[in-house]
Amino acid sequence: MIKTTTKPYKTEEIKAILNPTVKEWFFRKFTSFSKPQKFAVMEIHKRENILVSAPTGATKTLTAFLSILNELVDSAEKGILEDKVYCVYISPLKALNNDIRKNLQEPLQEMQEIAGKDLGIRVLVRTGDTTAYEKQKMLKKPPHILVTTPESLAIMLCSTKFREHLKHVQWCIVDEIHALAENKRGTHLSLSMERLEYLSKHMCRIGLSATVSPLEEIAKFLVGTDRDCKIVDIQFIKNLDFKVLSPVPNLIDTPHEVLHKEMYELIHKLIQEHKTTLIFTNTRAATERVVDHLKNKFPKHYNSNNIGAHHGSLAKKTRFDLEENLRKGKLKCVVCSTSLELGIDIGYIDLVLCLGSPKSVARFLQRAGRSGHRLHETVKARIIVLDRDDLIECSVLMKSALEKKIDRIHIPRNALDVLAQHIIGMAIEQVWDEKELFETIKKSYCYSGLEYSDFNEILQYLSGEFVSLEERHVYAKIWRKEGKIGKRGKLGRVIYMTNVGTIPDETYVTVKIGDQTIGMLDEAFVERLKPGDVFVLGGSTYQFKFSRGMVAQVSASVNRPPTVPSWVSEMLPLSYDLATEIGRFRRLMLEKFTSNKKKSEIISFINRFLYVDEKAANSIYEYFKEQYKYCGRYGTDKTILIEYFDDGNDKKVIFHTMLGRRVNDCLSRAVAFVTGRLKHKDIEVGMNDNGFYIAGGKRLNARKALDMLKSDKLDLVMDGAIGKSEVFKRRFRHCATRALLILRNYMGKRKRVGRQQVSSMILMSALKSIDPNFSILREAKREVLEDLMDIE
Repeated sequence: MIKTTTKPYKTEEIKAILNPTVKEWFFRKFTSFSKPQKFAVMEIHKRENILVSAPTGATKTLTAFLSILNELVDSAEKGILEDKVYCVYISPLKALNNDIRKNLQEPLQEMQEIAGKDLGIRVLVRTGDTTAYEKQKMLKKPPHILVTTPESLAIMLCSTKFREHLKHVQWCIVDEIHALAENKRGTHLSLSMERLEYLSKHMCRIGLSATVSPLEEIAKFLVGTDRDCKIVDIQFIKNLDFKVLSPVPNLIDTPHEVLHKEMYELIHKLIQEHKTTLIFTNTRAATERVVDHLKNKFPKHYNSNNIGAHHGSLAKKTRFDLEENLRKGKLKCVVCSTSLELGIDIGYIDLVLCLGSPKSVARFLQRAGRSGHRLHETVKARIIVLDRDDLIECSVLMKSALEKKIDRIHIPRNALDVLAQHIIGMAIEQVWDEKELFETIKKSYCYSGLEYSDFNEILQYLSGEFVSLEERHVYAKIWRKEGKIGKRGKLGRVIYMTNVGTIPDETYVTVKIGDQTIGMLDEAFVERLKPGDVFVLGGSTYQFKFSRGMVAQVSASVNRPPTVPSWVSEMLPLSYDLATEIGRFRRLMLEKFTSNKKKSEIISFINRFLYVDEKAANSIYEYFKEQYKYCGRYGTDKTILIEYFDDGNDKKVIFHTMLGRRVNDCLSRAVAFVTGRLKHKDIEVGMNDNGFYIAGGKRLNARKALDMLKSDKLDLVMDGAIGKSEVFKRRFRHCATRALLILRNYMGKRKRVGRQQVSSMILMSALKSIDPNFSILREAKREVLEDLMDIE
């Protein structure tokens, strides 16, 4: 049963459970217990499963660890502390793990000084960066608190010797759980937690989450099926100071050069008014561009010593040095893409700037929470907008953030590739009865709806029942006999441990015209291309023909504008919930115009509905007035507006949908597929957050295609629409490597991504000949339609 706790414990009650050493340490550091601590510390002490949701810097980490440190210190002082792992702490980031170790070792050192003796409590990190020597030391003297990542936990569960130390784990903490739950790393972790629970029997699960919705779903993800969990939802600790800013009074008539200049003047002014500013862009390229422009435009104020860029493409040492300088207060400004959204300790920041929309309310609150990281400080964030669409989107986002309307999280369910990988791992651990194995897996929330037929099909593949796959070097990985399964072959453990995890290998695709190399493209960009799409590379336009392995064949494009923006692969998608909120506001505005309300009344409504100033309210009014005067209506959350565009050269049918990018991605492909079938020709398609277009020469009957789409037949249509697409081919490779159909590492050699892609295409043909509905083919389609797009 999932239940939200509403009554905090009294200070005296919490004090009563604390060991004298821990109590003295705590009150030397703090004057009182924080709100999360009053709700959660006693529950963790009682071994109750708990999910703590609170803004960044609200003492979530200490809340989780206080009871645990208390018991370890108490056991150490009584001389009954054993050499075993008591607590496993899991986070998605290696950087966060190092922070946690440091943030635990300092209090333990201070407690030892109070106690006047060495308590001998060990906190150690085990990740992919841990050396063989350090791992060996851990075997002899295991940490009492083990700090790790989801992938390393899966490896340790299969490690014959270290596994023994995990048999009595009493607490499992999952930090930044919201960042894990929404992807397959979280699905993988949910099964690892069930395996850890099976091993240690009675384990208290603690989830730490930033602002996220719905918390009930995250709680179920944390504890699995048929287990109790309490939710602590603390959202009103800090004051919020949020504003949407425009660099110029008129967003429509201001020339681009002036807008660009004024934007940097505004950024510079805001940075100078604050001690340390963190700027979020939405792409890595923009991150580098902003740093470069600030250095060039204001050389007296910015240089390599006080401003820096931070994103995932930078070398680990560069990122680490920048984080360290930020902690020490040496930097005036840091610009990043999404890499500093999660809660690594980056010191004091008093302003967060978002350049353009963060695209989801949860992401904005996560970014904003990086300012005022201490408990009672004000969270200060500004969003700078450069066009009127952005102004409306960010104003609605701001309203939703202040009113705590958070986007709902999507948790992948019944991922068959991750299931296959875990069954291999579980077979390595021990011999399993199939029914017990199935029931253990179904205890994970991500697999609570797993059908036995799907489970059986995965066992058939893993036990080598599809003999023809041996021709493609896919061999049995488990044995299966009389309702039991177990490990097969001497190399089984090594193969599993060197191929574990869910993060796919990605690289660059070489672009060629025949044998001539033109340049390189990000694989995520190529994933979105269809034959006929036009894109820009190195200042020239090219038309995509096809890809083979990691080579994309193109032709020089003649006089056609790009159909795919160069930054499409890095774009953050507008969430469905925020898109429908924007659509609702558009509908309310349309009602005002159709009712012939006066300008003053409509402006007054905008001011009441959104948190904007007079200039912004007037810009929004003029924007909608122009649209209404031109057409008499526009797209809303209840209306899809279809526009036929023809400028003599270009004929397009534009669908104004307010559904967010993931839905538009799915719907645009469905409409294009149906239209293509009706016209017996390929249809060009493009989409963004607010709609999509189709084009194909002569006037297309778009309404007919839309009317033909029925919700109960959409699965079939999308099956045809994505079957031969780049996105399906590449996602199949990801699923095949997760399911160990393709091995990334074998006998000490690593298979390059290009070879993986070629192998996956040959393998796909082999699987289709066995069964067009083979489990991993189905999983690739499910991933594309449910996780990447939003067919729901």
